[in-house]
Amino acid sequence: MERKVMERLVAWHEKGKDRKPLILDGARQVGKTYVLREFGLRYFKNTIYVNFETNLTVASYFEKDISPERIIRFLESTYNEAIIPGQTLIIFDEIQACERALTSLKYFCEDANEYHIAAAGSLLGVAINREKYSFPVGKVETITLKPLDIEEFLLAVGRDKLVVEIKEAFITNIPLPEGLHFAALELYRLYLIIGGMPAAVLKYLETGKLIEIADIQNGILNDYIADMAKYSSNTESVKIRAAYNSIPSQLAKENKKFQYKLAQKGGTAVIFGAAIEWLCFSGIVMKCQKIEQGLMPIAVYADLSSFKLYLGDVGILSMKSGIAHQTILSDMEINNTFIGAVAENYVAQALSTKGHPLYYWESQSIAEIDFVIQLDEKVIPIEVKSGVRTRSKSLSVYREKYNPEYCIRISAKNFGFENGIKSVPLYAVFLI
Repeated sequence: MERKVMERLVAWHEKGKDRKPLILDGARQVGKTYVLREFGLRYFKNTIYVNFETNLTVASYFEKDISPERIIRFLESTYNEAIIPGQTLIIFDEIQACERALTSLKYFCEDANEYHIAAAGSLLGVAINREKYSFPVGKVETITLKPLDIEEFLLAVGRDKLVVEIKEAFITNIPLPEGLHFAALELYRLYLIIGGMPAAVLKYLETGKLIEIADIQNGILNDYIADMAKYSSNTESVKIRAAYNSIPSQLAKENKKFQYKLAQKGGTAVIFGAAIEWLCFSGIVMKCQKIEQGLMPIAVYADLSSFKLYLGDVGILSMKSGIAHQTILSDMEINNTFIGAVAENYVAQALSTKGHPLYYWESQSIAEIDFVIQLDEKVIPIEVKSGVRTRSKSLSVYREKYNPEYCIRISAKNFGFENGIKSVPLYAVFLI
């Protein structure tokens, strides 16, 4: 499976004297190890791979002197391979399990940046917020890897030419031929079930069946739960699990604002604040902050007390909610409000993958816009509909109040641009 992050890794490789050690961050099971190993195979003569969770002997060596010269000499002896600047990729995997290895990146940056050091960590956002960690601020380049987006999924299932057609239609606002449009919608619905976790996509590629996908997703979910226990106190892990388990029911409400009482009776921000931050830092959920003004810059108008939480992978949400596959796969307009929640989670995931901070707009509980993004100097409202029925009072209220240059409506409708609204089919959100 080809990952778009490879382009950024190649750019890092070619930086020369300005290169810093790299950290590939992200939630568990998003493919960090695979990507770095594949990167090493393609662009380096040899690769030294160190896993700090499983190789405790190597991890213990870092408890002493962490000068680059000493570490390089030790790795050459341990792996019986010469480490040659420009020709060897050194991978530090699960680096969050070894604090001193994380600290050593600072010295590689300052004293030995001729070496290519790429680290991977699945809970760095959590680890660096623990007191004992000394993160090498300013001494590393960080790239966050997320689950496969729908473009990567389409490429994985061999629909390269369809991706080209989608990109052209997005630019020109000219509808796709009907056959291609419906084929792309079918693949989008498949993606809602499979999601973007590489193991789930790979299982589908191998079998062509959906029946085994839930087992893969449950395994990933169990890994998440294990991390909640391992990387937090017993009391805190209970709160983290409660908040996480409540997300499908939070999204099932008409008002999807996170309500603490759905996680626990009598729940409050004081009780669950740290747990929610843990989930966000871990990368397994995304926070969408409320804004009360559709003005530039949107970040300064955020209401920190009001937010929605989405799962980091829409396939995990579909599995966790128990929604039937046939309900998702149907091309009929089904009276199932949770389909809308799944579509909204999918769009949140796509926007986050593109680097957009997540915000939604609400006006005195009268109108709500699902997402608001900042493109250059424009504030663009985005409305999400799971089907072809797109009538909405909220978008009219927003337009009357702020007069945006244009709006985006995401739905099952084909491409188009009319009355200041850019119509983007659900399968094309990766282009926004």
